[in-house]
Amino acid sequence: MPSKKALVRRPSPRLAEGLVTHIEREKVDVDLAVEQWEAYVKALRTHGWETVEVEPADDCPDSVFVEDTVVLYKNVALITRPGAESRRDETAGVEEAVAGLGCSVNWIWEPGTLEGGDVLKIGDTVYVGRGGRTNAAGVQQLRAAFEPLGARVVAVPVSKVLHLKSAVTALPDGTVIGRIPKMDVPSLFARFLPVPEESGSHVVLLGGDKLLLAASAPKTAELFADLGYEPVVVDISEFEKLEGCVTCLSVRLRELYA
Repeated sequence: MPSKKALVRRPSPRLAEGLVTHIEREKVDVDLAVEQWEAYVKALRTHGWETVEVEPADDCPDSVFVEDTVVLYKNVALITRPGAESRRDETAGVEEAVAGLGCSVNWIWEPGTLEGGDVLKIGDTVYVGRGGRTNAAGVQQLRAAFEPLGARVVAVPVSKVLHLKSAVTALPDGTVIGRIPKMDVPSLFARFLPVPEESGSHVVLLGGDKLLLAASAPKTAELFADLGYEPVVVDISEFEKLEGCVTCLSVRLRELYA
């Protein structure tokens, strides 16, 4: 039986100091962000996910974006080495959490940098964005960790957004969704569906036909409903001000067999 566990991490009180690279800085309401985070976690639980809280990292403003610190393939957890130096202290707590869940742990080593937001898995194909936060050595190390386990690793150039998954994610049938203006090479994906809103590019697959997406993408939610999916909508406005999206706030562990 595949597992349905999701790693999450409570927002740091210093969240408002988080990094922004491709957008203008806006004021973040930390209290509202905590409420939104709690609603996000509740949505995961409501749809059958057991949430595992990583020890908070209060001194790391971006630590709520737990996805960037680890990439999972089968039962291997690859602890990343964030391209943003200010984020490197976030990985220790995550390493402890995944080891505690029984994952086999690997690491990205210097000079490699890799952030989990740059990794999109569709079946056994692992797309990795080579861009601002993930370098060529990081891509090579990811290949070395996952190809022996049966992954096909495809590197994708990313220059217009923070991470690959800032531009694209995928539906349960493997169709890639996104906004063409945000993509460097849309033709890399065999099946591609353009969505009407930028934040509609990001979905978390909750299982079955349920898709978790942001409240800021109502037209996209309508499009998905029209295609026979069930949109589960959460408001993450405060995280969007920091280039966050629904995928960044959790790491889903689907292949830990009990």
